[in-house]
This record gives sequence, C-alpha cells and structure tokens, in this order.
Amino acid sequence: MLLDETRKLVDDLSAALLRVERIIDMLKREHDQEANRPGARCARTPTNDPYRNGRLCARVERVTESVNTELRIAVIGAGPAGVYSSDIFLRQLKKLGEGLGLGAEARIDLFEKLPVPFGLVRYGVAPDHPSIKFIASALEKTLDNPNIHLYCDVEFGKDVTLDELLARYDAVLFATGAVKDKPLNLPGADLEGVYGAAKFVEWYDGYPTGAREWPLTAENVAVIGGGNVAMDVARELMRNADDLKAKTDIPDNVYEGIGRNKAKVLHLFIRRGVAQAKFSVQELREMEKLPGVQLIINEDDFELDDDTIEVAGKDKLTRQMVEELFAIREMAEDMQDDGDVDFEGNPADRRYYVHFNSAPTEILGEDGKVKAIRVERTETGADGRMRRTGEFTDYPVEAVYHAIGYRPAEAPGIAYDEHGAHLANANGDGRITADADGGDVRERLYATGWAKRGPVGLIGSTKSDALAIVTNMLEDLASAAEGGRVAQDRDPDSIDRLLAERGIRPIDFAGWKKVDAFERAEGAKEGREHKKVIDPEQMRELAHA
Repeated sequence: MLLDETRKLVDDLSAALLRVERIIDMLKREHDQEANRPGARCARTPTNDPYRNGRLCARVERVTESVNTELRIAVIGAGPAGVYSSDIFLRQLKKLGEGLGLGAEARIDLFEKLPVPFGLVRYGVAPDHPSIKFIASALEKTLDNPNIHLYCDVEFGKDVTLDELLARYDAVLFATGAVKDKPLNLPGADLEGVYGAAKFVEWYDGYPTGAREWPLTAENVAVIGGGNVAMDVARELMRNADDLKAKTDIPDNVYEGIGRNKAKVLHLFIRRGVAQAKFSVQELREMEKLPGVQLIINEDDFELDDDTIEVAGKDKLTRQMVEELFAIREMAEDMQDDGDVDFEGNPADRRYYVHFNSAPTEILGEDGKVKAIRVERTETGADGRMRRTGEFTDYPVEAVYHAIGYRPAEAPGIAYDEHGAHLANANGDGRITADADGGDVRERLYATGWAKRGPVGLIGSTKSDALAIVTNMLEDLASAAEGGRVAQDRDPDSIDRLLAERGIRPIDFAGWKKVDAFERAEGAKEGREHKKVIDPEQMRELAHA
C-alpha cells in the first residue's frame, strides 16, 4: 500500500512539474519576443542571460513558484450567497481537495457591482432586524481571509465580461440577488400611488442608486403579500421615526421621511389562510412591538379545521408560525379590550389590520390616483389550495404596496428561466445550462442562492444551497484536465491589470473597512452603532482615501 501511495505521489508531482514547465516555456517565448525588441534590456541581470528581462523575468520567478498550485474561482455577487459559497468552497477544498486530486489551495475573487459588500443583508432587509448585525459581522469575518479577494464597484457584463473571467478563472459562480419586483397583474396597477416593495426597500435601506425621497402622504395604506418582505414594508410604514433611528443605522433622509409619514391606517392582505402564510416567527414578534400601533385581526380567520391543524403541525416552522399568530390574536383582543392601545398599553394613534383569506382583485382610481382596493374573500383548504368565494369588499386607501415576490437579476451571456425567475441551471443543481429550459450544461459556470432557485427562502437557506453547489463544483473540477487548473491565464495579477487598463478602481476589503469605520464614527456622534453612508461617490472617496 505504501509503495502504491508513493508511486501516486511521484506521478502527481511529475504531472505538476510538466504543467509548470509548459507555463515557463510560454513565458520564455514572451520573454524572447520582448528581448528582441530594439532597445530591450533586462534590468535585473546581465543581458547575456537569454531568459531574464524586466517584468517578464519577475513573472517567470513568481509563476515557477506558484502557478497551478491554487485553484482560481470567480464569484459574482458579494451578498450572503456569494460570501457563504466562498467560505464553504475553501473549507470543503481543505477537507476533500487532496483526496480529489485538487490540492487544498484556492484563490477566490469576489466581484460586487456596488461599492460595498453584503448585498441583501445591507440593502434588502429592514433596518430594524436585530439579527442582521450578527449576520453582517459573520460575513465580514469570512471576507477577512487572505484567500478571498474582494472587488467591489466592479460590475459583471460592464467592467468585465464572461469570456475574460473564464480566461482567468477555473470556474465562475453566480450569486447575484434580486433587484426588481414581480409585476402586480391587477387592473389599476399603473395608478399613481402603487409601489413595488423593492424600490421602497431600496429607499429605507439607503441603496446607493435608490430614491432619496419617498412620498409618504397617504393616510390609508394597503400592503399586498404573505411573506417577510410584506411584513417589513408594513412595519416600516407603521414605524415611529425616533424609535427607528435609536435602534438602527438609517440615514438622515430616511429618518426625516418617516418622520413626515402620514399613514394612520394600514391593511395587510394575505391571499391564503393563517396556516399557509410564509412569515418567520421573528417577523411576527417584531410586528408585536410597534409603539403607538394597535393590531386588529379578524377572529374568523383563525377558525382552522382539524385537517389544517394536522398538516400545519407536521412542519416545525409552520407550527411555530401558527402558534405565534394565535398569540397575536390574543394580543389584538387585549389591545381592543383595554381601549385601543398599543403593546405597552399606551393610546394608539395608528391602526394595523391583518387580513387573511383576502385576495386583492382590483385597484380603484380617480383622476389617475389610487382611491381604493377591491378584495375578494377566499377559503383555503388544508392542502393550501385557495378557492374564491365571490364576496368582495372595497377598502378606501390612497397608496398600495405590493410584496408578491422579487425577480432575481439576469446575467449577460447566461440564459434566464422566466418561469422560475432564476438563471437557467440543470435540474436545480446549480450547473448553468445553455438554454432557459435546460439543455446542455455549460462547463465551469454555476449559480447559487436566488440566482439558482429564484426569490424563495431566508438568508440561512443560502448556506445549504452553497454546500450543494460547492460539492458539484469540486466534483467537476476533479474530473477536468490539469487537476482542475483549466484557465489559461494563471497570473494572479492579470485581473488587476485588466481593470486598471479600463480605469476601474475596485474597492477591496481594506477599502470597505474604511467606509465601515466612518459609519461607526458618524453613528457614535448620535449614540448609535452605525449611521449608513448612502452616496456612492462618498463611499468611493472614503474607500480610496
């Protein structure tokens, strides 16, 4: 057995040396071309050495030592999906790489179009989620890794192309998020006063290219949706500005905007029943603690039959959600019995109605503006199937927000599955395919997170996603030629030169830390942990200072 292992080691070393010799031969040819140029001279050694000339001889030395000793992976998107995938790739490679013949070393370059990292955590989740700061901290620790190189302010498809990445990296992983709402296909959806959740979230999260002002002039507001984003939107519309500022990193424009918010009545419409909602327990608990807000719930929505209760009880998360909703029902009853008060027993000046089994069918308007929303009563069976009853109610509102799902971003050069709202990949395994409906797998291209499965699942879901995709990547790299080292340009400085030639100045991890330090300093002036910078030019100035 020892003899067999020794032979295998000798074979592997011989193959590695052969690959290095090929690269050195290529560099020598480049050197000869440079040396034959009139006036060329090697500044490092005597000119009679035919293989040493300026920068090329330095490349020969560096590449002789390091070329082909590490895999090179490009990840598009520095949100949770991209960061988790980078971390898991490195961990799994350490664990399995030697056995797969891949070695244990890799360099991951993480490209992000925004000037700062963290994607959904920084710009897609409401600022008053207490768990978000812990997630951001964990992501930051992952990025503080010498094998992960952050390239913020570099947009895929604009600053660098797919072909250019494939020439420099052994695999490319897409971990892009969502930037647009799914369309609201209801009559009246084009009226003034109808807003998609994505743009509103961009506003209150200070997205670099988002709106800086928001028209919070409606006294009666409707929110459509049965998931966590709908809950976020509804909660922020009912928020007290001073309370929000004290607990979060919101910038001044958001604080001032919410301070001017005129909303007094909010209706949240969920098409299906209590047991079919998609709220997290954390979201529900945050809804319970809104100063100055009375929760109002229709008790008829909580008359669940035995079959529905049995089905809901089979899934732990669903069971916990339903139990929390029943607790909210009791809280709402107490708020009413105590004289229309908030959760602390103080007089409430805002009313938050939660309607289950309520499907909006039309937005009514007058003079091009929202006037009301028409809602049909539904019934939902234990199997989750919804039946319409033909019973309609009109609710007077001046604004409607829809949070019915996001549409993940497309990627230039990659097929898009319109039905699933994600990048085309084979049977959901993350391997990019040539066509939207499947077809041949495109080598060395992968997708994870929402880019792979569409806009479903919580942030934590990206971890299990990442492990599955990384497993597939390692399997494919192990079966590829050259021990997975298939990219032709293996100079680690090549991508930096390419971007520099185009005038692109990436923001690295050190640059992000400068932005973060400034935000912490500004927050400290007001007794807060952070105060978010929203101007992209200011971010660049801070990062490059």
